[in-house]
Amino acid sequence: MKETIETDIALIGGGIMSATLGMLINQLAPGKTIHIFERLNYVAGESSDAWNNAGTGHAALCELNYTPEDENGVVHIDKARAIMEQFEVSKQFWAYLIEQEKLGNPEDFIRSTPHMSFVRGEKDVEYLRKRYAALQQSILFQNMQYSEDPEVIKQWTPLIINGRDATEKIAATHSVLGTDVNFGAITGALIKALQKSGQATLHLHHEVRKLNQQPDKRWEIRVKDLSSGKKYNVLAKFVFIGAGGGSLELLQKADVPEGKKYGGFPVGGQWLVCKNPEVSSRHQAKVYGQAEVGAPPMSVPHLDARIIDGEKAILFGPFASFSTKFLKEGSYWDLFGTVKYWNIFPLIKVGIKNIDLEKYLIRQLSLSFEDRMNVLKQFYPDANPADWKLQEAGQRVQVIHNDPDSGPTLQFGTEIVTAADGTISALLGASPGASTAVSIMLRLLYQCFPDRAEANMQRLLAMIPSYGRNLEEHPELLAEVRTRTSRILELQA
Repeated sequence: MKETIETDIALIGGGIMSATLGMLINQLAPGKTIHIFERLNYVAGESSDAWNNAGTGHAALCELNYTPEDENGVVHIDKARAIMEQFEVSKQFWAYLIEQEKLGNPEDFIRSTPHMSFVRGEKDVEYLRKRYAALQQSILFQNMQYSEDPEVIKQWTPLIINGRDATEKIAATHSVLGTDVNFGAITGALIKALQKSGQATLHLHHEVRKLNQQPDKRWEIRVKDLSSGKKYNVLAKFVFIGAGGGSLELLQKADVPEGKKYGGFPVGGQWLVCKNPEVSSRHQAKVYGQAEVGAPPMSVPHLDARIIDGEKAILFGPFASFSTKFLKEGSYWDLFGTVKYWNIFPLIKVGIKNIDLEKYLIRQLSLSFEDRMNVLKQFYPDANPADWKLQEAGQRVQVIHNDPDSGPTLQFGTEIVTAADGTISALLGASPGASTAVSIMLRLLYQCFPDRAEANMQRLLAMIPSYGRNLEEHPELLAEVRTRTSRILELQA
């Protein structure tokens, strides 16, 4: 008979989402037992790893895809405001955890790094001008600066101006509220703190093979220790599937009706990376541009200043790549394994409806190193090919949702999928992902444990002073939380 472990909470996947949910549960219900299962032999090895994502603390300060322009020329900022509010929640929770000594030196995982938007050509300059004007109507973005003057932009970041044609029409916005975040470092610190609490057990190099719900509503999880070959069962009252690209397959294995509305399409990425200190020392910002037609949000081009494990670098990209893997360390059979009789026709329909995306991917796959350098030179005219090398980034799965009313659509955000009885939940999707992890996991807790969430309101407010309130509508509260989080996280206010 196989060994059986009983637990209150099972977290599948050792990334930022599971780590965040685990810490929230630990703070709100300290007596709950938690078991974390990670297929690799280390945590944060996939999307949460610092080299597998942009490290942008997504606050909508620079990401143009969060402020779309409609056919009437109106720039909409609702999504930008929502994302900024969510990142403020993340900062509050991290600041609280530092005060509680659950997280260590903030410089190990977050640093002030200005966020910039940069555009070229009259059409895009006009768009950025309107975007800036629209954002200035929100108190959340009123510290932002705008300029079409090359000399001013050069002061913000010289690399994008030096060597540029002086007659080219350009514009940029700049915000000192931007950050560079090492989500891998946060994940590792959170999981260590959970283990130290005595309530959480981490299982590395363990693969979840099956999930079956029992008559008492608990989930039997069949697990294999990949190091020893040992197989055993876990009985959990609640299961969270936070396995990145692997979540869809596991959700399908759970065989809940809610999971049958979804399919997935994998999109990989590659960076051009420069570690030459003579170059990296001259670039201190994250500079985002306009996306190509058909490009998914994760492929918006950006020139990022990064500090990873103490090493300064500049990343440019990402350039899209394609693999049938759903995880960087996954299998080439991942895509085919998630194609079922209930989602094959929605997948085909989405493919027909997204020709622009397919054309974009084909163009990206055909790029040579020289082609990629030419794209980089649109941002950094004096870029020297000898300073740059191509490096694989993370693998993402774009969600395909088969809505019973509107039909199948390709979705570019993150989506929580929860069973009707609230005993199992999964997170699908990509951007803005990690930056909004705290808000996403709070929403999950409210969906799955609504009574407990209400009972813990005072505890939630102690961790996140703005919880349940809109910062846009409370300027004094916004000033208060920004002052506090900037002080504790050692960020520029």
